[in-house]
Amino acid sequence: QVQLVESGGGLVQAGGSLRLSCAASGGTFSGRGVGWFRRAPGKEREFVAAIRWSSASADYEDSVKGRFTISRDNNGNTVYLQMNSLKPGDTAVYYCAAQKLAWPIVGLTETAYHYWGQGTQVTVSS
Repeated sequence: QVQLVESGGGLVQAGGSLRLSCAASGGTFSGRGVGWFRRAPGKEREFVAAIRWSSASADYEDSVKGRFTISRDNNGNTVYLQMNSLKPGDTAVYYCAAQKLAWPIVGLTETAYHYWGQGTQVTVSS
């Protein structure tokens, strides 16, 4: 059973940056698609970004393209979400998610993931 722990959230002013980390235990991210989702107050959880296990190419939700970057470290134990030019609309709890090994479905929706972290709060002030 893969367990995920997010860190790096906090309070930042609009225009600032944060880097979220997602650490895996009980397994690694090697061979797994990994995604970031977020839930803003009063809203449904939504897709933010994903990195594919097969090619390491990335997908992004339109509103974060050019501002957020998802990446993984070389040892396969940590995935990052670098968030630049943050806006108040980015305020949310951010969740890391991982797929089972070599899962054939690209992880653009919640149902494509099997393991979830508890989330980390990101608050962007105006």
